[in-house]
Amino acid sequence: MTIQNELDRPTWLALVGKRLQRWLGTVDRKSHWEEVYSTQSSHSHGWFQTRPDRSLEWVERFAPDPSAGVLDVGGGDSRLVDLLLERGYQDLTVLDLSGGALKRSRERLGSQADRVTWLEADVTKFRPTRHYNLWHDRAVFHFLITEEGRAGYKRALLEAVPAGGKVIIATFSPRGPRRCSGLPICRYSAETLARELGDGLELEGNQSEIHTTPGGQEQHFEFSEFRRV
Repeated sequence: MTIQNELDRPTWLALVGKRLQRWLGTVDRKSHWEEVYSTQSSHSHGWFQTRPDRSLEWVERFAPDPSAGVLDVGGGDSRLVDLLLERGYQDLTVLDLSGGALKRSRERLGSQADRVTWLEADVTKFRPTRHYNLWHDRAVFHFLITEEGRAGYKRALLEAVPAGGKVIIATFSPRGPRRCSGLPICRYSAETLARELGDGLELEGNQSEIHTTPGGQEQHFEFSEFRRV
């Protein structure tokens, strides 16, 4: 075998194994995202937005009171928290599986980072200790391809958001890609997402969005709004 001047067989097999795990969706998610944020710049990520305007618009519409408790799930390196701070929001929490992603945001915000609660946690295992008026998730739920993962997510959501609270979830739509960051995903319309989430959440609205990646590719998203009942 002559791969890169006799690359040692265990190393080569490990690389092949990791690629296979990503393809099948069995890779350790935390290890995957820590590697992504330790080896790639923010602007190279397909999901990167200089201004997450749709998320900002919906947060301001559904939680207009700056004192509202807002939880941004998977928002580790998102600029949404920056914009909400600029608008005077006082009770912001960002949850992300990747400590590296959270570190980037804290460093970017400088002293402003002290105004935010940062949680390094797997949302599928998250047990909230308080309630939030608004749960926001742009592009986390569609990575959960197992029943166990989706069940854990739904349990956390229902514990975190009280009756009357709002939930915003954005996923790849049925016209969106089948993979992202090398991982398989599940695509949803607003209706199929509502059925997947089940009892406890009532679909109140939805809107499609075409996101253009830093590389110029179009990705079709579906933003869905729910009320906790």
